[in-house]
Amino acid sequence: MAKFITLEGIEGVGKTSNLNFIQQLLSDAGHDCVVTREPGGTALGESLRSLLLAHSDTQMSADAELMLMFAARAEHLNKVILPALARGQDVLCDRFTEATYAYQGGGRGLDLAKIGQLEHWVQGALRPDLTLILDAPVEVGRARAGRRSTPDRIETEQDAFFERVRAAYQQLAQQQPERICLIDAVPPLEAVQSSIEQSLRKYNILD
Repeated sequence: MAKFITLEGIEGVGKTSNLNFIQQLLSDAGHDCVVTREPGGTALGESLRSLLLAHSDTQMSADAELMLMFAARAEHLNKVILPALARGQDVLCDRFTEATYAYQGGGRGLDLAKIGQLEHWVQGALRPDLTLILDAPVEVGRARAGRRSTPDRIETEQDAFFERVRAAYQQLAQQQPERICLIDAVPPLEAVQSSIEQSLRKYNILD
């Protein structure tokens, strides 16, 4: 049965490296896997991503940001995620709705019930089979991200914003341990990847 796996975390926790690692594990286990990202994954989604992350509209309202995220997600679900799952392919996605709860809910302070209504409207009953949240202190993530690339609009937020995002991610893992797993992203990469592989086996993703 096809699995829907998502990878989450604040900036600089190693999502890109570990996304590739997970993809390889799935491939080695004989899984046909589609790798995608949010916001993005479709032509419309990538256009909306550019709007969301560009510095051209630094004063974008939190509500507009939230609606653009879900607009990109609706297109992504209909054009990429649901068709792949229907074909029996696993889907591995860099961020999904947990990011919205963390960034727009925790970071921006938007009403979580409002996010939940949009989640139900856009996704129905669909939830990832497993969400891995890579967790590290904000100062660690920001130091790593600063060596990587020029910050986008959201990455330029203050530390307090990312502290709220991290706390929201931690709360999600506490509330839904049956499908959300928090991974310590501070140790060396090999140790982090060992934890990821153990979690994929624990949650019956790898067989």
